[in-house]
Amino acid sequence: MRISSILKGLVTGTALFAASVGAAQDWTPPGPVKLQIGFGAGGETDTIGRVIATVMKEQTGWNVIAENKPGGGGVAMFTGISAAPADGTVIGMGVTMPVMINLVLRGDELPFDVDSFDYLATVARAPLAIVAKADAPFEDMKGLVAHAKEHGGAVAFDAKPQELLMRAIDNQESAGFKLVPTKSSAEMLQLVLGGQVDASFSAGVHIPYVKKGDLKMIATANDGRHGYAPDVASLPEQGYAFYVDPIFYFAAPAGLPDDAKAALAAALDAAIQSDRVVEVVTNVFSSEPDNRGPDGTRKVIVDGVANVRKLFGK
Repeated sequence: MRISSILKGLVTGTALFAASVGAAQDWTPPGPVKLQIGFGAGGETDTIGRVIATVMKEQTGWNVIAENKPGGGGVAMFTGISAAPADGTVIGMGVTMPVMINLVLRGDELPFDVDSFDYLATVARAPLAIVAKADAPFEDMKGLVAHAKEHGGAVAFDAKPQELLMRAIDNQESAGFKLVPTKSSAEMLQLVLGGQVDASFSAGVHIPYVKKGDLKMIATANDGRHGYAPDVASLPEQGYAFYVDPIFYFAAPAGLPDDAKAALAAALDAAIQSDRVVEVVTNVFSSEPDNRGPDGTRKVIVDGVANVRKLFGK
């Protein structure tokens, strides 16, 4: 199926892409479209990215290839994308918080900035949680802090914002946390379920384990509670003025031709709104997809960087 059919069925008449529908209808990629995923295999980012790649391929007829490019919470992937040809054959799926915090804390060291990309779509907001085994001898962050002070406390993370958040709590409490880097939520949960760490972050993979009673949530790391766990308090509610709001998004090298950008954005939107992606996002995050389109995605990044600068006093 060509992109024209997607545009006619799902985009024509909407404000999101109306200005560029005509140009997008005739565009097809000059080669395979590499959909790069900025995290390792097995986590929620990988799951959603691969489903979107599969649906895009089915809906458009394009050769869409999912590739894992882990490292630095997506920074390694976006470093490569920023130097890739702006011809529509390379797009990346990342998470806002690791990228924004790196831009704020070491932006002068990175080979890219906010303007290095054309933004295409958002997918969902991750319900980030801090979890422990169901039989852990603590129920909340204060309990984990107390446990760490007495027995030591290892906490797994897979992205820089999570590390920074735990260091901020450690600085406040002098808990002595040992922070354990991993490449995905799947790896983090293996460590916490196996008893190698006392707690870990998770952006959705934990939910079935919580429902089965294998894990418990000790805090939400977002600025607010999660709909599927309304009784679990956020970190700010527990006395820690720190949180992160990871939003999954797509971007390509800056300078895409208008028709390529419109076609890619439309194809992503069609895939994100498909029953299959809605189902996987709902299963992973217990919430529906949220696509803000190219302009809205750029606003998420620009506003988010400004907020992170305020958070860190920059």
